[in-house]
Amino acid sequence: MALRKKLAFPKRKKKKSRVHNKMGKAPGTVSYMGNKERSDSTIYNILYDPFGFEEQEFNTLKDFLSSDRSNKISWVNIVGISDEPFIEQLGKHFNLNPLVLEDVVNTEQRPKIDEYEDYIFGVFKMLYISDEEKVVGEHIALVLLENTVLVFQEVKEDVFNGLRERITGKLGRIRSRGADYLFFAILDAIVDNYFLVIENLNYRIEQLEDEVYNNPEPEVAKNIQVLKKEILQVRRWIYPVKELISRLIDTENNLIKKDTKLFLRDVQDHTIEINESLQIYREMSMSLMEMYMSNMSNKMNEVMKVLTIMASIFIPLTFIAGIYGMNFDHMPELHYRYGYHIVWAVMIILFIGMMIYFKKKKWL
Repeated sequence: MALRKKLAFPKRKKKKSRVHNKMGKAPGTVSYMGNKERSDSTIYNILYDPFGFEEQEFNTLKDFLSSDRSNKISWVNIVGISDEPFIEQLGKHFNLNPLVLEDVVNTEQRPKIDEYEDYIFGVFKMLYISDEEKVVGEHIALVLLENTVLVFQEVKEDVFNGLRERITGKLGRIRSRGADYLFFAILDAIVDNYFLVIENLNYRIEQLEDEVYNNPEPEVAKNIQVLKKEILQVRRWIYPVKELISRLIDTENNLIKKDTKLFLRDVQDHTIEINESLQIYREMSMSLMEMYMSNMSNKMNEVMKVLTIMASIFIPLTFIAGIYGMNFDHMPELHYRYGYHIVWAVMIILFIGMMIYFKKKKWL
């Protein structure tokens, strides 16, 4: 018996994701899950009180820990979360739970709020529009302590420039408030930028609507699908924020004062409005594809209508031509002197008559 040769198929190379690096590790293991290049962390610290402010930058954790931050509100902005030893040492200094540090470096973590005895921890998505007019979602983690707010982010670009100007320019009430108000102000800046994102989505929906009506090409269908996925992704990032703000309002933790909860209610109202808008845009994006398919079907129907009318006109003419194209010797009409002209006249009359009939039926 002849042995069958085993077919050898080329194996596909599986792309190793960062999720595989975390599998099998103990809970609380600090393992960066993002896609940014590994880089050293930098700390930007803003110290302020009603009488002044100070901006500091530290490239090493030792310099930061040796600095004086007493008797002032401290906004500690840690840029770069891929330096795992750095994050672990910083967490130990502030007595942060290892599970908190695990979520700090996990860029796939959905928005959440966790309350501990000495601090409140939150994870959110900071959204903005890139130069290519695409929605970018950056992982950001916040820790509210008694006089300090820790902000962990992947890259230096953020949406807090207006907040920094309020602190340095002593605009508004922020310099006279505590760390809980700073925590609120950071959340408010993140949520306010959501409005810019959904405005961009609305603008793109309106553009696609015009293209669907005027030029329903296959590329338009592809753009609709891309937009649908983008809206669903943005909704997944934003939708939980409403409930998280509600938790902060209802909390009995002493870190958030009663008067700050009034401002958090305003943020909650914004999240409700944003979620309602996203639901509308989601439905609009789904209806865009239905409109596209309907317009493509109408165009196809118009083409089929023209072809059907042309076929209906030429069927009787083809029938006449077929009869007089038969090779019989005894066909009386073939011997008429004006037979050729008579056939042409009949065919022209049929053509004109059918055109008039189609016009009356408004098929043309």
